[in-house]
Amino acid sequence: MRFSMYKRMPSKDYTDIIDIEDSSALSQNDVKQGSTKPSWKHSFLHVLVATISSFLFGYHLGVVNEPLESISSDLGFNGNTLAEGLVVSTCLGGAFVGSLLSSWVVDGIGRRKAFQLCALPMIVGAAISATANKIQGMLLGRLLVGVGMGLGPPVAALYVTEVSPAYVRGTYGSFIQIATCLGLMGALVVGIPVKQIVGWWRVCFWVSAIPAAVLAFAMMFCAESPHWLFKQGRIAEAETEFEKLLGASHVNAAMMELSKSDRDGDSDTVEFSELLHGRYFRVVFIGSTLFGLQQLSGINAVFYFSSTVFRSAGVPSNLANVFIGIANLSGSIIAMALMDKVGRKLLLLCSFSGMAVSMGIQVFSASSYAATLGALYLSVGGMLLFVLTFAVGAGPVPGLLLPEIFPSRIRARAMAFCMSVHWVINFLVGLLFLRLLEQLGAQLLYSIFCTFCLMAVIFVKRNVLETKGKTLQEIEIALLQEYR
Repeated sequence: MRFSMYKRMPSKDYTDIIDIEDSSALSQNDVKQGSTKPSWKHSFLHVLVATISSFLFGYHLGVVNEPLESISSDLGFNGNTLAEGLVVSTCLGGAFVGSLLSSWVVDGIGRRKAFQLCALPMIVGAAISATANKIQGMLLGRLLVGVGMGLGPPVAALYVTEVSPAYVRGTYGSFIQIATCLGLMGALVVGIPVKQIVGWWRVCFWVSAIPAAVLAFAMMFCAESPHWLFKQGRIAEAETEFEKLLGASHVNAAMMELSKSDRDGDSDTVEFSELLHGRYFRVVFIGSTLFGLQQLSGINAVFYFSSTVFRSAGVPSNLANVFIGIANLSGSIIAMALMDKVGRKLLLLCSFSGMAVSMGIQVFSASSYAATLGALYLSVGGMLLFVLTFAVGAGPVPGLLLPEIFPSRIRARAMAFCMSVHWVINFLVGLLFLRLLEQLGAQLLYSIFCTFCLMAVIFVKRNVLETKGKTLQEIEIALLQEYR
């Protein structure tokens, strides 16, 4: 029995036919197919192309750090801290808008076209920023880039989760964090000549248009998510894409899994209000809280404040950024190696625990008990340890875990909601950090961050479901039965 006999049927009618037909032959065939794992090579290039969006995300997060002084001087707002702050943070406002729009985009036009749409404002925004002669042009460019930044992460998380074989889904999910780290480090490297070459900051923006154009072009040759195609009733195309991603021998088993989840869940359009009550509330609460605790752990504050801490220890800011980048990349590589071996939950527990210890070191280094020289070394070491442990779990896991635990019916909307929470808290931490540091002092502020890390450990222990090695349909059916 082949699925192609149902190629043109809507997914609901398709699953109804499966219910009434004798599927014993199919089941025997599925057992044979399930005895071997699909090759990771089929989906690898598709995932690699998708992570270009994460590289762009990291690049645009760091692109203005080094050139900001040159930008402010050339555009006539040198010394205006408000204007400088707007150049840095305007993209966060755009990212919030992009994350809100992401659910309608990915459900309306599909994952592949959503990547191409994500690349468009990044190309246009980078060009506007690169050619700006006034601050208004720079802010418009940053706003457009931000929209692309907000759209990219949820699309990448959804796509990588839906096209990856279950046994390497965690490893592939870690590619997103690694690509983000490489983007941050790429922005640092490209920005090195900015103090020696006049107008080099314009080159920094032009460079970002290249990977964005590559993403838009390469996505033309990548597979569409079979999950999205199945929801649209495009059964034949879903079968074809599964063949590209898993190999012909695994198509039947994959299609059967999709049909099971379609029968267990409703296929009607979901409204945002449904995420806040009823059977979906629990998983959405877990997802948004994970992203909230990720930001309240102090990770962005550490990135903002790292240069000052390193300068106090006599380390130049450029070298400090390199150390932070190496710690971030090293942790991401460790996460990639362990994600499908030890599981998501254990990585989160170890990560938040390590971050709490790191913040405890920061608290001690800021106290009167630590000698001046020893305090500087403790502060630098604690900061590097914090970034390393963050990258092992708290950084990459939420973006992978959430698309896994969200049922297919709400996956796009729930990711948009949780990413919006992420961007709001990210913005507030960036806005209030320096003021809180002045009013509360480093010791108390780091103590607050340490408390949030400990709260995260307790929350993960009580609420997070392990998803290692399970298909999306197995996770969805288990959760729907538990929260029904």
